[in-house]
Amino acid sequence: MTRLRPSVWKTTILVLFSLHLTFPSIAQIQVNGTIESDTNNLQIVKVWGNHYERGFAYGYLLGSEINQVFNSYLKPQFGAYYSIARDMIAQGQDLHIDTIYQYEAKAIAAGMDSAGTNVTHMDYIDLLVCNSFLDIAKLMGQKMGMGCSSLLSWGNATNGTSLDGMASISRHLDWTKNPILINNQVLLVHLPSEENLQNWAGIGFAGMFSVLSGFNQHVGVFQHMMDDFNGTSPSGQAYEPIWFSLRKAIEHFDYNLDGHHDVLDVQSALAENQQGYAEGYLISALAANTSGQNERVALIAELAPTEPFLTFRNNSYADSIPGDNLYTANYQIARDSAYHFCNRYNQVVSALGNGTQLDDQAQWVLMRDHSHLAHNLQFMQFVPEKDLFRMANIEGFTSAYLLDSVDYSIQALLSPSLQLEESTLSSTEWLLYPNPTADIVHLSIHKAWKGELILSLRNSEGKLLHQQTLSGKPESISDLHPSSEMLSVNIDLSPYPSGLYYLELSTLNGSNMKALLKINP
Repeated sequence: MTRLRPSVWKTTILVLFSLHLTFPSIAQIQVNGTIESDTNNLQIVKVWGNHYERGFAYGYLLGSEINQVFNSYLKPQFGAYYSIARDMIAQGQDLHIDTIYQYEAKAIAAGMDSAGTNVTHMDYIDLLVCNSFLDIAKLMGQKMGMGCSSLLSWGNATNGTSLDGMASISRHLDWTKNPILINNQVLLVHLPSEENLQNWAGIGFAGMFSVLSGFNQHVGVFQHMMDDFNGTSPSGQAYEPIWFSLRKAIEHFDYNLDGHHDVLDVQSALAENQQGYAEGYLISALAANTSGQNERVALIAELAPTEPFLTFRNNSYADSIPGDNLYTANYQIARDSAYHFCNRYNQVVSALGNGTQLDDQAQWVLMRDHSHLAHNLQFMQFVPEKDLFRMANIEGFTSAYLLDSVDYSIQALLSPSLQLEESTLSSTEWLLYPNPTADIVHLSIHKAWKGELILSLRNSEGKLLHQQTLSGKPESISDLHPSSEMLSVNIDLSPYPSGLYYLELSTLNGSNMKALLKINP
């Protein structure tokens, strides 16, 4: 093994000292995230990198808030039956969650540990319960009420206005006025480094890394409860939790690979669950009106764990809504041709008139005045072609629809933060891929350094497994051909069991560490 100079030994000793309670500390790991703002009772958080790096950053930045939501709101919902909720996640028979999201949940817990905010020792199972609790509640015979509603308008509904045929959706999230939820509202932006994923944002509460409400540059998705579904949920069906299905739909680049970014991507993601979902759900999806085809612009899905499992409603369905508009609240319309119109549905139909002249402001006012419930936590609007995301958030016990809204640029929300740009330019530029990996991980370095570079591989407890010196490279990147890599190294993880590892690069000026996941082949 290469002998280390005293300066490098000093760095290594400091690293090992930090392992006494948690590993690794923030002094060695770059946190790929930032809290962009904390105003209007909404924290906007951006995280970037691979699944693990994004999860770690989320947990590190919002650990206290996540802990509060979990321990003071969510866990008490299950009371003495919480262990059953955990078992449903751990056993995977009633609910199935993709491995990559399990790794991300582990990363969130690790970030909380590293920040010292995981005071109740939450683990990844707890975090997955947070993101699946509607499904779990139904499987346990409970029903969680969320009185959401949404209005989708495009085409002839917006012609002759400032939208001129463009698409807009306004959405109410009407939930319980619980102080824990009120004080922990989060808009989480993901900037993935993996291929075939795109930037996206989810709007909800601390601890959510799935999608209750969310959007990418082109498509928005919003979940509602199907309150009039009273059927049972058969056990052992390995249902996918609804919020993870919605995340897949907007985080994957062109989910159905048809060359378009539209609501058919959402339909495709939902349709993969042919056995339905654990609970009765309504999903509203809206895309930019670039194709001129109604079925690509707007969609409402009606989902259930009993037949018919999947029902999709677009503008061709006779739903009493005039023009190029769709509306949903909490009752079935197309499923089994129920035509179950609630009071809000009828109020909105009446307010729509002939369903035209609806620009974003007119739609917002219509929904504000005719569609909210008293416990209105969030009121939002997504207008992709106008680069507009509008939001009002409950403050104290004043409902969101009564408060002023804030307009955000979708493009700005989904763009890298200044901190990301500065961090990328000011630190050693190196990549690990694929991550996770079953055997070989490729380390690629694109930036020069002075002196020797020490590469160290450690397990999750900080034990040194491998170390080597990388040297003989120029100190100036200008000495290299512009298109060539500074250095490439393959690291073989096949001798080691699956789990979490850390790869550290140390120079005379300090060290930098990244998380690495070994999975079963």
